Amino acid sequence: MLRIHFTSEDIGRIRIAAGPVPAWEMLLSLHALHGRADHGVFGIWRTRTLGLLAPSARLLLRLAPARGYSPDFLTPTVDNDVESAVEAVQSTARTRLRADLALLAGRSAAAASLLRPLAEGEAEALRHLGSAMRLYHQRALAPAWERIHAVVAAERAARAADLMAGGVERMLGSLHPQIRWESPVLTVAYPVRKELHLGGRGLVLIPSYFCWARPIALRDERLDPVLVYPANRGLQRLVEPADRSGAGCLARLLGATRAAVLEEIAAAEGITGADLVRRLRISPASVSEHATVLRQAGLVFSHRTANTVWHLPTPLGRAVLDGTATSDLPRLAQFHPTDRVPDTVEVRKNSALSHLSPATGRSFG
Repeated sequence: MLRIHFTSEDIGRIRIAAGPVPAWEMLLSLHALHGRADHGVFGIWRTRTLGLLAPSARLLLRLAPARGYSPDFLTPTVDNDVESAVEAVQSTARTRLRADLALLAGRSAAAASLLRPLAEGEAEALRHLGSAMRLYHQRALAPAWERIHAVVAAERAARAADLMAGGVERMLGSLHPQIRWESPVLTVAYPVRKELHLGGRGLVLIPSYFCWARPIALRDERLDPVLVYPANRGLQRLVEPADRSGAGCLARLLGATRAAVLEEIAAAEGITGADLVRRLRISPASVSEHATVLRQAGLVFSHRTANTVWHLPTPLGRAVLDGTATSDLPRLAQFHPTDRVPDTVEVRKNSALSHLSPATGRSFG
């Protein structure tokens, strides 16, 4: 659990990044490259991108392992200028390079040896890293940047609307299903216990296309505080399948609104009925009806925490969205109860939600 402590000064210094932050999208997309080839959102992009990578990308993939720590210096607090991000990374102080890369290497002497030139701040190693970042962005991200920007802009607009309609309390409370605002503390479901005191520095909120499953913060509390959280709640792909003949089949099968409810539930990795009402702009009664039908069909799972009902996708629901249900139906259908599905499953009030979602690539311990 991550607990972010605000002062009155911090409340006035909250801001949302103006657009997708290249350094963060780069890091988190590298995590996605380590992921499943059949991922419903990243799979096609991953397959195509792996075929376009230059040899220099091996350094970036080494710096951004699928699991474990990724160096904080790779994600400087600059908004949407790729060249500024590269310059900030290349100008990282040697003491910080050493500290961050020592954490990355851990007890591996081989890894430490490979990263030593970079850890020592050698000019050639830093030039190589900068070139690798530029080329990776050019080949992996730039072709889809307009779409990434559109997804992040839509999320930013939604948060601005929350701020105007309900103030900071509503904006912070609606960031993500795994984020809870209870003034003056923002609590985030997290793989480790951590207390972050902002101390008047404020907080930069960074909606990210490639952030998946749970929000992310920097490990080093001395750095400018940021909270990166998933923006792509509508499961929008960067690259569409080559065969689009089946486009819209899910909407025709379930109905457009019910399909949208299923997509929102799957994208959010856990969402409340109130959030569905706000995101889809439909009535609470309609949300309840659609969630009940989806639950009874075995496509979603619902559980109650205190007075709040949370909805999550089942394996069958994910397969339907990913287009894999035909071949996997016999196995996945075993998840679906043969009898009536209960309306909700009661869990303890303080049960953590984080174990219900797969971990993202970055470690925070």
